[in-house]
Amino acid sequence: MPEETAHPPAPPPRSKDEIALELMKFIAVTTGYGKGASAPGFSGKPSRSAEEYAEALLQLFERCRSVVGQ
Repeated sequence: MPEETAHPPAPPPRSKDEIALELMKFIAVTTGYGKGASAPGFSGKPSRSAEEYAEALLQLFERCRSVVGQ
């Protein structure tokens, strides 16, 4: 009698946008993308404004979408 093996159900397919978002998060976290150059020591002023940082992340997301879509 053959032995049956239980396989966990496959995860649902992910959309290209979800994959692009995960890629963007990975790149942003591992490289510090969009934060700008950091100054040595304590700096009271951030190197980029929140708007500039958000814009950089949106541009990175668009780049990731184009790569995933290929």
